[in-house]
Amino acid sequence: MEQNTLNPLSDHSTICALATSTGGAIGVIRLSGPNAIDITEQIFRSHTGKRLSEAKANTIHYGEIVDTEGKTIDDVLVSLFRTPHSYTGEDCVEISCHGSRYILRTVLRMLSSHGCRPAQPGEYTQRAFLNGKMDLSQAEAVADLVSASNAASHKLAISQLKGNFSSKLQMLRDQLLKITSLIELELDFSDQDVDFANREELLQLAKDIDSHISTLARSFEAGLAIKKGIPVAIIGKTNVGKSTLLNQLLHENKAIVSDIHGTTRDVIEDTVDIYGITFRFIDTAGIRQTQDTVEQLGIERTYQKLEESSIIIWLFDQQPSEEELQSIHTQTEGKKLILVHNKYDLTPNIDIKEAIHISAKQGYNIEQLEEELYQVAGIPEITENDVIVTNARHYEALIHAHKSISRVINNLEENISGDLLSEDLRICLDQLADITGGQITSTEVLINIFSHFCVGK
Repeated sequence: MEQNTLNPLSDHSTICALATSTGGAIGVIRLSGPNAIDITEQIFRSHTGKRLSEAKANTIHYGEIVDTEGKTIDDVLVSLFRTPHSYTGEDCVEISCHGSRYILRTVLRMLSSHGCRPAQPGEYTQRAFLNGKMDLSQAEAVADLVSASNAASHKLAISQLKGNFSSKLQMLRDQLLKITSLIELELDFSDQDVDFANREELLQLAKDIDSHISTLARSFEAGLAIKKGIPVAIIGKTNVGKSTLLNQLLHENKAIVSDIHGTTRDVIEDTVDIYGITFRFIDTAGIRQTQDTVEQLGIERTYQKLEESSIIIWLFDQQPSEEELQSIHTQTEGKKLILVHNKYDLTPNIDIKEAIHISAKQGYNIEQLEEELYQVAGIPEITENDVIVTNARHYEALIHAHKSISRVINNLEENISGDLLSEDLRICLDQLADITGGQITSTEVLINIFSHFCVGK
């Protein structure tokens, strides 16, 4: 994707872009900037004859887009927003056209000819951040909301967009500022031997802050699983029904099913939502001794996927020996293991402790397996008020903040001088501020964050 090479801190041009996907019944073109209304007025003719520049904010106007010769390009609706009451905090216009590619390209070209610059990825949200309409974590939530692929990730994005995460961080920063202010006040009067802060109270407050930061950091594992999907490897010997099970879980014939051993020679992956959580299922090559070079490569990838997955479904269609079961538990140590007995309709007498009995071919007990997957995943029930970290940048900042506040706790316990305490407190404050963009965020960081947005947002 093209990188934003402009300096977002100094660019005040008027931008335009298609805010909807092409090919639909309606296409919306968005303008933002100081000349958004004036530029639109040059190509728009209202059916009432009223000028856009004289119109009130938050109004919609019906009319035509006309070319330089006065020919009608399209009948449109124009929505008008004036600074600061718009998404970006600037004057904004949204032109709702018919979704014809020709019409949309023509309107965009006309806007450009009147001085409107094509917007770069994420530039609208970037301007909203720079104009104080949202903080940086809320701006990043916009991208998460657009890309949300399941109910849980949607709820987390909405929560962050509403500012729940920001409010939590602001509460922590307020508490840190209280400690910092008292410590630095002591430093100012160090020659008078005056204590403004009760060290025991400060220690307890620092521990409370550390507890909150640690809880947020620990939530990242669950947040990443919700956002990216939980990887689940389906492992077993050849011809035990792994591909059939994958097809059942995906509700489509994704993998080739055959009675011939070694049919699956490479991993096959796809995703499906179970109770609002995305699972990434991986069908792997069957494990067996073979001289086939290609099949050996597939088996090697099976073990690789076993390492990469969070949950392992180990499939049997025959009674395993105690040695086999012990080997499986050894190979999956540190993973969440689900033992599954397949072909239960053909071998109902097989007894495997704690195994789920299914028939992938007949679809028997698949719902019980899905329920077990959801329970084993251990994802908490998500609401729009929950604060769970899903962003790697936020996680890194929290880890650094945790290290800093941990040093503060250790120094308070050892009664270290206030100047060292003050330095670590400042570092912790800076790390939390980096998440929301509370400090002056570097141009490089802004460009990196917003360049990954889609055009039109």
